Amino acid sequence: MFRVFWSVLHRDLLLALRRRTDVLTTLFFFVIVVSLFPLGVGTERAVLRVLGPGVVWVAALLASMLALERLFAADYEDGTLEQLLLTDQPLVLLTLAKVTAHWLLTGLPLVLIAPLVGMQYHLTDSSVAVMMLSLLLGTPVLSLIGAIGAALTLGLRGGGILLALLILPLYIPVLVYGAGAVTVGAVALGEAQPYLTLLAAFLVAALALAPVACAAALRISIE
Repeated sequence: MFRVFWSVLHRDLLLALRRRTDVLTTLFFFVIVVSLFPLGVGTERAVLRVLGPGVVWVAALLASMLALERLFAADYEDGTLEQLLLTDQPLVLLTLAKVTAHWLLTGLPLVLIAPLVGMQYHLTDSSVAVMMLSLLLGTPVLSLIGAIGAALTLGLRGGGILLALLILPLYIPVLVYGAGAVTVGAVALGEAQPYLTLLAAFLVAALALAPVACAAALRISIE
């Protein structure tokens, strides 16, 4: 089973690296959105420190959504997705591999670039550390939940707008606890622990439920 998971993951990563523009678009979008706020609200350190956590998390949420519409679209259009559904391999595992590839290409770069973003908002070292940890726990949840919406809207006209309407309400708890963890992390690392624990719980629940829901949604969309 791990071999099947790795094969799909490796294939999706390879295809994405051949279309580097798509990958870099997400990262540039995140950087540009985060960089625009200091230009709009001024360079007052106290203001930027208050706004920083929320801005970073909203930008991460929107950047994650950018690539969701393409998660299954290319495989759907060239018939690969239909062939995957016809194989005797567990569709849940294949779906999890595709979502993992999506997170590696869209979520992980945001985690790695977080220290640079923290400098723009004059965040303390402890806030930056909590920000990286919260993004590490929260962005996989965004990919897992978003995959369900991408599967449900696959092949629909205006699917991008419908996808946003479906998944944005489900993103709210992750946004609230992710930004909250960074905010209280400025005071003390220990204060952020309850927020990070909740994000970890969201991740475990999403890992258990989202691939199953996504596989069922794909079967409905294909049929």
